Amino acid sequence: MKSKRHSKILELITNHSIDTQEELLRKLNECGFRVTQATVSRDIKELRLIKTQSPDGGYHYTTGTHTNSVDMSFKFHAIFSESVNSVDYAMNTVVVKCYTGMANAACAALDSIHWRGVVGTLAGDDTIFILMRDEAGAQEFVEQLNRLIEQKR
Repeated sequence: MKSKRHSKILELITNHSIDTQEELLRKLNECGFRVTQATVSRDIKELRLIKTQSPDGGYHYTTGTHTNSVDMSFKFHAIFSESVNSVDYAMNTVVVKCYTGMANAACAALDSIHWRGVVGTLAGDDTIFILMRDEAGAQEFVEQLNRLIEQKR
């Protein structure tokens, strides 16, 4: 449940300008997560969210632009491994099947790591399409992602 909540938090701060813990708490409750302010505070700390300045001068939660690669790798691993059911490819297109509602967060986590050979990603509700430069790259990428998923099981 915690990893799903963390995925939802990352999705919410990516898609909305959230500037207070109370606003984040309200949005989580609207999404069906019954949490307290203390839980939201701990989640913010665990995800290492920071407030950054918006173009309008206000502040909102983000993952930060200066996050180091170890932090991003940890976040990606946690979110991706808990969100994904299966990974496969056809030619140079990788298809990632996720639990319902998790593809957007998993894709955002995937995009936070700069993978060699990835041209672009597209996420729906439960599916991510990843366009690779070539079929060999797609095959190697699928093998890496499947190893990650297997570690979870």
